[in-house]
Amino acid sequence: MAGAGGLLIAGAEGSLPEVSSGPMPGTVKLGSPEANLAGFIRMMASLAEDDVPWWYNGTVYAVLGEKQNPQALFTFEGMELYLVTHLDDGTFELTGNTVTFFRDFEGKWLHDYANPFTGETNRAGVAVQGGGPGRGFNVSVDGVRPTKLRDKIPAEPLKRWWSVAANHVWMNNDTVYPPGLPPPRAQGQSMFVGVEQFNNSDLLRLPSVFSSTVTMPWPDWMEMDGHEGHLLWHAAGAKLNSLDELPREYRKRAEAEYPERMIVARK
Repeated sequence: MAGAGGLLIAGAEGSLPEVSSGPMPGTVKLGSPEANLAGFIRMMASLAEDDVPWWYNGTVYAVLGEKQNPQALFTFEGMELYLVTHLDDGTFELTGNTVTFFRDFEGKWLHDYANPFTGETNRAGVAVQGGGPGRGFNVSVDGVRPTKLRDKIPAEPLKRWWSVAANHVWMNNDTVYPPGLPPPRAQGQSMFVGVEQFNNSDLLRLPSVFSSTVTMPWPDWMEMDGHEGHLLWHAAGAKLNSLDELPREYRKRAEAEYPERMIVARK
């Protein structure tokens, strides 16, 4: 640990944040803003400047109105690859890539989609995004802000809701999106890890798992202009030690179609 990482740990009362796993479940506080930040980075990625892959899968639902139940449309499988860079001013930048492919309910890659709302057959898209240095999010005790808009968005204390039960600690986290994106758009996410692992100061990169619910507009490839409603994504996944742990079929396709996304861009 060097540079900003060392300053962060020094500011966290000389150690990484700890929680106690008492007999009764409840919420916990990590003691200081610096400890809260260190816990967030360890759960999300790593305090070391390493590529940190996640693998996930889930189901996409259509939400059409208050009087209709959400309708399952298709499933998905994907990877996010994170990097937390230590900046000279003592803050951090979170950058990374996302590659998500869709599947039908039989587990096959979804290429041509019979849209139940329009009667048309759509060419299924791929959810790909990411950016290199300067195009991520600045992370500090003053919150999470898009790097390019850091000076235009007021600082707010980084707040994360931490809980503990059954020898597990979890962090509830609401994703920050750049302003100006079309609504509706929100993600509520919970990340879990064992208390013993969380309290191990040698683990700069926690073996977290997560579950999340994401609200998003219709994707362009569904050609749903003029149709009310939106999508609801439910996902679950785990942090991996390396890309070698990705499922073989997914990795083969990702490396063939998006090889540039299999590593995070650095300066």
